[in-house]
Order: sequence, then structure tokens, then C-alpha cells
Amino acid sequence: MIWSWLWASTGIRIGLRLKRTQRVGGCVVCLCHQCDYSSQKQKGKVKWTLSRSPSDLVALSLFLWSAQRRHPDTVALDDMVTVLRRLSERYNTAPAILSELESIGCGCLTNPKSQLVFLRIYWRAGMYGMLFEAYHHMQAAYTFVPDTFARNLLMDVLFRIGKPHVAVTLSLFNHSHPPNFFTFNIALLHLSNLNHLPHITRILRLMLRAGYSPPPLTFQTLLNSLCKINALPQAYQLLALMTALGINFSVNIWTILIHNYCKSGRLHVATNLFHNMLLTGCSPNIVTYTNLFKALMHSNMVTRAFRLFNAMLSAGQIPDLILCNVLIHCLSKAGRCQDAIQVFLSLSERNFKPDSYTFTSLLSAICLSRKFYLLPDLILVSRQIDADLVFCNALLSSLTKAELPSLAVGFFDHMIHEGFVPDKYSFAGLLSALCAARRFDEAVNVYRGVVMSYHDTDAHIHTVITGELIKAGKYHKAAGVFKFAVMNKYPLDNVAYTVGICALLRGGRTQEASTLYDRMKDNGLKPSVHTCNMILFAFCKERDLQMIKQILQEMVDSRIQLSDTNFFNLCKYACRSDLYLSAFKLLAEMRDLKLLSPKALHELNFGRHTECVQTKHKHQAEANTEWNQILDASSSEDLSDVAASVG
Repeated sequence: MIWSWLWASTGIRIGLRLKRTQRVGGCVVCLCHQCDYSSQKQKGKVKWTLSRSPSDLVALSLFLWSAQRRHPDTVALDDMVTVLRRLSERYNTAPAILSELESIGCGCLTNPKSQLVFLRIYWRAGMYGMLFEAYHHMQAAYTFVPDTFARNLLMDVLFRIGKPHVAVTLSLFNHSHPPNFFTFNIALLHLSNLNHLPHITRILRLMLRAGYSPPPLTFQTLLNSLCKINALPQAYQLLALMTALGINFSVNIWTILIHNYCKSGRLHVATNLFHNMLLTGCSPNIVTYTNLFKALMHSNMVTRAFRLFNAMLSAGQIPDLILCNVLIHCLSKAGRCQDAIQVFLSLSERNFKPDSYTFTSLLSAICLSRKFYLLPDLILVSRQIDADLVFCNALLSSLTKAELPSLAVGFFDHMIHEGFVPDKYSFAGLLSALCAARRFDEAVNVYRGVVMSYHDTDAHIHTVITGELIKAGKYHKAAGVFKFAVMNKYPLDNVAYTVGICALLRGGRTQEASTLYDRMKDNGLKPSVHTCNMILFAFCKERDLQMIKQILQEMVDSRIQLSDTNFFNLCKYACRSDLYLSAFKLLAEMRDLKLLSPKALHELNFGRHTECVQTKHKHQAEANTEWNQILDASSSEDLSDVAASVG
């Protein structure tokens, strides 16, 4: 499998412990653990013998008859689930089973209690389609008149088989059997899982008017659904209703609120909620701490994050594997790769078994720290997990960054052979590997095949191939690839346009870059700081006075900061041209808008001429400009971020 391939390709001895199962006869036999196969075979014979006898029909008939006299308990119902499943395998349909029961003299099929119990067995078995069959067959053949309980059962089934509109209409608007508490509660729980806001609000109002109040767990589910679909006004109304009804906020409700404010970037609100939670006497759980810690780390508030982490330890909360994974991920992103590796090494002390997300985050730490000598050890210890696509994508990218592009290409082929369905990150990793291996024509052919075959590809794939070709010095080929994307009207974002503009500028095609820049703005995409500074540098180099004025004015209007490189080059150039007055005015405006760095502000003396800047600084070289910044920032995406979003 994946590990044996790496063993063969890298010479690393990797034990193969992938758990696989194989169906033998009627049972599943584990290939990794010894099991009594003869026992399984004997059970299959017993099952076949029982299915041939009428004992299951007799047992079910007696059970339905006894249900008329006493209410069956859950254990007895579960026993009948096994019986009904065997009968379903033999007779295939619910009407056929009912017909067989009738043929052996079961006279309780017209009894309402027996009918209802028959439906309950199907429901407990999870055989919702056959319950639906039985419900309608009993109405037609045995004068079954469903009560509210039976209608609630059917409503639940309709939700589960994908007919929510029919379910709501059936149970809430039947006047002969008015809905009860369970009717409303079942509907709200299912609609919350479907995130169906109009039905949720309507049914909640009907429930309150009928004199019923949702229980705390239902309120929690509703709140989670409203936050998930960003229906914050409705969420606030729900919280106000809970307060009016005197329902205390549980730790789960506080956690839902904190998580969603962290997710929306309103960290100050999330932290205030956390402190209010403590004031109410509600103790945060490990999930609460994890959400807030992750948000603080992503906002570069490292000190506050670890202060929170220490408070969590002081409160007696023990980190779980998820929090440890978040620690590894966030420490890697913060540049503290050695700390991230230490957290990984401490997992064994906590008796935690690393998962795919753990190793994906650790790969990020290794790549950011450039400690590629650790890759063989990581591959060795990761043999115990079932590799998923996210981990394989991260490993594919890491092999390329470790300057093993040919191995990365071979690993991609092996992924496909093992049955993985590649996504955009898989193809991005392959394109990067092919370009790093200087197989440029193959990379372009693969790119064209991907974008023509997969209609849901996003801008990332275009950004990657263009950026990798630029890094390899293939500027004209990169510009041609991007022109192909523009001509075919593929989805392109501002990052993709910026890399395309970079390809044209690096190839000396400044006028085409200017045209593409205008097209980007015409498409409603706002140029970034990198875009504006990169194209300004090019026009300063070309001494294009008109374009320099235009870009500077656009940067002032959009409040985009001027890079130090462009500042010093602009001052030097302005001193020797008629750009002086315009540049001086715009630089003064940028100073007032705080669009200059402290270094530029220190050098710029607005009481004197800009010649003082010229004498202190030579012309800034191309290697020190925006070119490489935009490529490093946009040509690839960190797979640990992807893993974190999934997790």
C-alpha cells in the first residue's frame, strides 16, 4: 500500500499494518487479527437453518399478540429486530411479511397496539423504507387508523428518507390528530440538521403557541444550526427566548457561541463571552479552550494563547488529541517548529495515538523549519495510521519541498493506483513536482487536462502552475498558460491575476501586464498590496511617468501601503524628472494616511528636498522587490490549513 511503496522507493523499512477486511461468505473476516473462522461458518449455517423454518413468524406473531396486553420493553423490541431482519431477508417486503403472518393464523394484525408495535420494530431496526411500506399497507388492508404517536413515527421516517416537506405537512396540519410535544421536537431536531431556517422559525412559533417549550438539548441544536448558516439575528432571538424561559446556558451553548465568533473573526466578542461564561459559574470544557486557543494563535496573540492554555491546565483540564493537533498546527504556523515537534514527541507520554491530522500538521512544521532530514523518521512512525487524502497531499508537497520531485511524481502515481481520488491539492502537488523536476511540457499538459476534465477547478490550480513556471524562469511559458486560463474564462481570483501579471513583467511585457491589470479591476477584483507594489516597481523601472502617477493615486485611494523598495526608488527617480512635484504631493498624502513604513518615514524629511534620500540610498535591485514575495505567498497553500478546516 502507501507505506510499502515508500519503503520500496526510499529504502526506508516501514512495517505494513494497514487494517483491511474482506467479506467471506456472510461474515466479515479481519485479515490482521486471528479469528475463529470455523465458528463464523457455523453461525452462518445456523442462520440459514433458522431462516428456513417458520419459527421467526411464530415468534413475531406471539410478540404482537402479547403487545395487546402489556407494553413491550426495549430489550424485547431489540430481540424482535433480529427476527424481523431475518424475515425481511426472506420475504423482501413488509406486505409479504404481513401476508405470511396472516397465513399462520396471526389474528392481531387489526389490533391498533399490535400494529403500532410492528411499526416500532421496523423503526428500531432502521428499516425506514419498509416501515413506510407497512404503514400504508396496514391502512389499506387492516383498517389501521394512525394516532399522533404513529404519525410522529412516520414523520421521523419521512425526514430520514429525504422528504422533509411531506413530513412537516403530515404531522403539523392534521386536525384529527393534533401534534403533541414530540411532534414539534422531532421536527425541530431534523430541520436543524437540515439547516432549514424558514421551517425552523415557523415550527418554533407553532410549538410555543401550543404551550410547549423545547428542552435545553433542542435549544442547543437549534442554536448550532443558526450559527452554522450565519443567521445571527435569529440566534440572538433564540438566546433571548432561552433567557425569558429561564433556561441556563450550558457549557455546550457557550462553546457554540464562542466558536462561531472566533470563526467570524470577532475575537474580542469571543473572549468577552468566555469571561462572562466564567462569571456565571459555568466551567469551560476542553472544546471551549481549544476553539479560543486556536483563534488567539491564528491572530498572532501567542502570549495570550498560552496564558489561556496554562489557565486550562490549572483548572484541571487535560489536553486531548485534538488540542495537541491544534498545538502542533499553530506552533508550526507561528514559526515555533521545534516546539511543535516536542508536542508531537509528548503524545506517547499521554498515551495518545497520532492520527492523520497529527502527521499532516507535523509535515508542515518540518517543511517550515526546512528540517527535511526528519521526513524518513516521520514516514516510519506514521505507518500505524490509515493514510487519508489530506495526509497524502501533504506528503506529496513535502517531497517536492525536500527537493525530491521525482519521488513526489512517483508517489502521486501510487496514490492513484491505491484508489485515492485526487483533488485540487493533489493536482497542485503534482504540477509543482513536475516543474521542480524540470518536466515543464508534461506539467503544462497535465494542467490543461485537469482544467478541461474537472469543471469545478478553482483559481488555485492556475496560480500554482503559473507561479511554478515563473520560479523556474519560464516566464513566457507561464504567461502563455495564464493567457489560456483567461481566454477560456476559468475562475480567477486576485492572487491568480497577480501571478499572471508577474509572469508578464518578468518576461519584459510591461504593456501586456498593464492591460491585464486593468482587466483584473474591470472584473471587480481589488488589487492587493503585492499587486500594486509589483506593477509600480515595473513602471518605475520603465520610467513611465503617467502610469507611476496612476498607480500611486490608486494606492492612495485604496489605502495601500507603499513598499520601502518602491519608496526609495521613487524618491531617487523623482529627483531627476518632472515627477518630483506629483511624487512629493502623493508621498506627503501617504504619510498622512500612514501608508509609509516607519523606515520610510524616518528617511523622509518633508521640510527639505528629496535629494537627501537619493544620496543615502542606491537604486534598489530587482532581487529585493515584490517579485519573489508574491510567488512565495501565493504559489501554494499549506495543507495543514486544509486539515485544520476539516478537523
